[in-house]
Amino acid sequence: MFLSQEDFATVVRSTPLISIDLLVENERGEFLLGKRTNRPAQGYWFVPGGRVQKDETLDRAFERLTEAELGLRLAQSSAQFFGVWQHFYDDNFSGTAFTTHYVVLGFRLKVNQADLRLPDAQHDDYRWLTPEALLASDNVHDNSRAYFLADRQSGVPGL
Repeated sequence: MFLSQEDFATVVRSTPLISIDLLVENERGEFLLGKRTNRPAQGYWFVPGGRVQKDETLDRAFERLTEAELGLRLAQSSAQFFGVWQHFYDDNFSGTAFTTHYVVLGFRLKVNQADLRLPDAQHDDYRWLTPEALLASDNVHDNSRAYFLADRQSGVPGL
């Protein structure tokens, strides 16, 4: 069930949204970023992901989002849970004056880059970056950068 723009604006204005972010790594150790076409974070490089819908299990949301964002339907069991994050934005999808708040479930997954069919609905360009290049880039959004900074600060190997 999809909400009208007005109803969705009420939800975003009033509550946090739950989403899944995908930390997608290719066979060379690079991570996928898309340049966002929509608010919030419009114009920034961001990891793929999306909202969990009402009455949708996390398993089903993961499959739907990997298919929509990567062109490849994957099971949640194919990924490694990377933690719960919070994303706060000063703007929202509508462009009117209210904030957006996400509670994000991060998942790391490795893919064969050639298997992906990247869509252009949410991103108008894609790039693969090493963690070092990603952290050095000015156009990577802080919320995506945080996944890689946390790894450096905690000493957890991988990202």
